[in-house]
Amino acid sequence: MKILLTSVIVRDPIAAFRFYTEVLGFQKKLFIPEANLAIVVSPEDPDGTGLLLEPNEHPLAKTFQEGIYNLNLPLIVFGVKDIHKEYERLKNLGVVFRKEPAKSEAGIETIFEDTCGNLIQIYQLN
Repeated sequence: MKILLTSVIVRDPIAAFRFYTEVLGFQKKLFIPEANLAIVVSPEDPDGTGLLLEPNEHPLAKTFQEGIYNLNLPLIVFGVKDIHKEYERLKNLGVVFRKEPAKSEAGIETIFEDTCGNLIQIYQLN
């Protein structure tokens, strides 16, 4: 068994699609704007796990999203090969980081805002 699709709750799937593709560099897997349906994949593994940019229309989804954001918890973690290079690239594109890359037990990590109501962690393993 493997993970085929996972989701990230977002305020606006169309705006999220632009951010996740144009800024973060993910590729379109499926995009039907009139249905608020957007799925992106990593360019490093286009046949791998899809990421559904799911609207927070349900009150429970909105409460969950706001709750973990207010606790400064990332909603999802993305792996990178060179965190310092990725940090500079994203920062130059206007991405707002909560902290600079810092060492942890298993690697280096940082957290940024995805403009869609979430905190995202990027991680470079040792």
